[in-house]
Amino acid sequence: MNKLIRLMAFILSGALVFPAWAMDLPPDRLVDKTVREVIEIIQKDEELKNGNKEKMLDLIETKILPHFNFTRMTQLAMGQHWTTAVPEQQTKLVDEFRTLLVRTYSNALTTYHDETIKVNPAHPSADGKEATVRTVVIQGKGKQPVPIDYNMEKNPDGWKVYDVTVSGVSLVTNYRSTFNSQVRKGGIEGLLKTLSDKNKSLEGKK
Repeated sequence: MNKLIRLMAFILSGALVFPAWAMDLPPDRLVDKTVREVIEIIQKDEELKNGNKEKMLDLIETKILPHFNFTRMTQLAMGQHWTTAVPEQQTKLVDEFRTLLVRTYSNALTTYHDETIKVNPAHPSADGKEATVRTVVIQGKGKQPVPIDYNMEKNPDGWKVYDVTVSGVSLVTNYRSTFNSQVRKGGIEGLLKTLSDKNKSLEGKK
């Protein structure tokens, strides 16, 4: 799982740093153009290459996260339990889930090792409001390529990711299983405590 998270983090770092012109590009061209730019940034920044977690965290916060729909991601991960949470709990769930992904990816991205990405043509929905962008991580050294797909939706402020699938494993579906288990054990408040505790442990790994 840690390997999948690292690979996912690498792709997210490359594909989702969207400049202002990005809103005018179709999602596959957007990914292809920006991944090249971000790989170059990482390769030229010695602090990032040497595992500066604070700098990596800042990169994720400012360049990547604005292009995720965390509310929809949390709703999907919660499944049927989303509607059982009161609005205050829903807000906390989105915040804790966002923090979890930020800290998980900031730790994972520091292990980047010159992987490259092939971006394939996007598969848009019939109404053009959603698209799947299929990519492949080329790891080198005889390792098998890893397919990673992005489910994206078109918003007034650009395309946003609401799920990522690594080698057939959906990020949202994976968390849904974990969240459902926690809710069954301790309710919504129990899940919130679990997420909070996990985030505190990740924060300690800076």
